[in-house]
Amino acid sequence: MGRCTAIVLAAGSGSRMRSQTKKQYLLLGGKPVLFYSLFAFENHPGIDEILLVCGKEDMDWCRRELVEAYGLKKVQKIVPGGKERYHSVYEGLKAAGNCEWVLIHDGARPLVDAGMIDRILEALPKTGACVAGMPVKDTIKRGDAQGCVAETLPRETLWTIQTPQAFSYSLILDAYENLLEKEHPPLAITDDAMVAEYRGGARIQLVEGSYQNIKITTPEDLTLALLYLQEREGKEREFSKNKY
Repeated sequence: MGRCTAIVLAAGSGSRMRSQTKKQYLLLGGKPVLFYSLFAFENHPGIDEILLVCGKEDMDWCRRELVEAYGLKKVQKIVPGGKERYHSVYEGLKAAGNCEWVLIHDGARPLVDAGMIDRILEALPKTGACVAGMPVKDTIKRGDAQGCVAETLPRETLWTIQTPQAFSYSLILDAYENLLEKEHPPLAITDDAMVAEYRGGARIQLVEGSYQNIKITTPEDLTLALLYLQEREGKEREFSKNKY
C-alpha cells in the first residue's frame, strides 16, 4: 500500500495530571506511558517509520531513555513540537516527507494495539482518511449558556473519537498548510480529522478502536490504564501457555 509513517505526539504538558513529570513520561507497569504506543508501531509490519514529536527540552531524554534503551529501530527522527497540538502535528508532517500514508497518534494513548492498527491500515487505501473511535455508551445532551439542557442528541449517530487518525500524506499535509496560512485558525482544533474536514470536506471513515484505548489525562486514567494493561498481559501469557 506504499510507505506508511506513524507520527507519535508527545509534546503536551499534561497540566491536569497534577504531576511534575509530564504524563507521557510517567511510569505505567514499570515503563513510561509513551513507550507502549511506540512499541506497538515498532512491532507492526505495516508501519515503516516512526517520527516522535516531543518538547525540545525532552529530545535527548526520549532518544536515550526510550529509543536507545528499548531498541526502537523504526524511530527515525525525533522532532521538536510546537505551541499547540496542531503545530506539533505539522512539524511531524514536514519531517515525514517520503511516505504515502501517515498515522497520527497521541503518545498519551498507551493501549493502541495491533488489531486497531490493522483495521486502520485496511480502511485507509479505500478512503484516504479514517479515524479510530467507538460508539458512545451514554446519553449525550447539549447544554445552553445557562447550564440547562438544550437538546438530546441521537446516540446511535455519535462516536467518541480516538487516535490513530490516518490519512493520505498529501491530503493531510495540504490541509495543515492551508490551516496554518492563517495567523489565527477559524476553529478550535482538537483532532486531525477536523483539519481535513475544514480544508476540503474530506469524507472520513470511522474505524473501530477500543473502549480501552483511553487517553491518559488525569491520575484516575493512569490507574485504569494499568488495569487494562495487566489484563492484556495476562491474556497474552495465557495464550502463550496454551500455544506451547
